[in-house]
Amino acid sequence: MIEQPVFIDNLKKVREKSPLIHSITNYVVMNYTANALLAIGASPVMAHAREEMEEMVSISSALVLNLGTLSNKWIESMHIAGKEAKKIGKPIVLDPVGAGATFMRTRTAHIIMEEIEPAIIRGNASEILAVAKSVVSTKGVESTVAPEDVIEIGKELALKTGSIISISGKTDYITDGKNVHIIEQGHPLMGRVTGTGCVASVLTAAFAAVNSDYLSASTCAMMAMGNAAEQAGKEASAPGTFNYKFIDALYNLGK
Repeated sequence: MIEQPVFIDNLKKVREKSPLIHSITNYVVMNYTANALLAIGASPVMAHAREEMEEMVSISSALVLNLGTLSNKWIESMHIAGKEAKKIGKPIVLDPVGAGATFMRTRTAHIIMEEIEPAIIRGNASEILAVAKSVVSTKGVESTVAPEDVIEIGKELALKTGSIISISGKTDYITDGKNVHIIEQGHPLMGRVTGTGCVASVLTAAFAAVNSDYLSASTCAMMAMGNAAEQAGKEASAPGTFNYKFIDALYNLGK
């Protein structure tokens, strides 16, 4: 587990370096995730045109590939950006939003995993289970499994892919295949606000941009999510208030 002083040190690095995070993400969350990055001290750019992918990747510190609102053009841009980021050594975070819901989403996630080899794959339990189905052999890869099964599937997926696997939920599990970090922070209202998972992915990219130990970086990102959610929950009684209090809490982390 990451100790609080290590988290604070990583948070300071994000704020000092203000890494530019290039997100090919979905229409639903662009504004929210951009504001979350700004609140924590990073810088956002949401660029999708294939014609500028290589140039945008070259000036960015990390890349997020979010499958939330897919189209063939966006998939093409993801491949161009992902291959360029891989070539020049920029950290890539894959968020397989909705994997398992449709063939298109699941196949796109698998191709990205195989061809681009993201440093980190971050999703909820059902998404991670969906992308794991064709990769791991652990018994129990189903839509509903016990928490201990999710951990084992995540560990095997990490070993098979070489990616850090970050599984978000009531309890978060982050693993490199050998070590498992468990975070039991957050608030029930997170599930009543759209985009909190997507925020977790862009924050993961922000921490990965300043910390090449991607297990540590991923854990710090989920600690930021949990800490901010708990603080926002203390001041909010409903989703709308929680929404903006969460952004405020990200801004006030460590202060």
